Amino acid sequence: QVQLVESGGGLVQAGGSLRLSCVASGSIFSINAMGWYRRAPGKQRELVAIVSSGDTTQYGDSVKGRFTISRDHDKDTVYLQMNNLKPDGTAVYCCNWCGRAGSYWGRGTQVTVSS
Repeated sequence: QVQLVESGGGLVQAGGSLRLSCVASGSIFSINAMGWYRRAPGKQRELVAIVSSGDTTQYGDSVKGRFTISRDHDKDTVYLQMNNLKPDGTAVYCCNWCGRAGSYWGRGTQVTVSS
């Protein structure tokens, strides 16, 4: 079992920034990937960004150049720095951990971007 706790969501004006954090605990093995996905009202869940245990990153097309994912291996924490937020970024952002123990999700944190 892996537990994930997200923080850092909130309300921000378009063009603003937020930083999300996700702390993992439990049966964490060295080879894994952590990432962020989001689900906006009426839309399917989409990839925001993922980072592997080797720090290889992948981003969704809609956030490239504006969002940066990083991880602190010592703290089992992944961060998502979101800059130049747009109103279509309003969604619940969920942290995901994927590894030998399976795939786990956090409860999510709400991000609301006002125009």
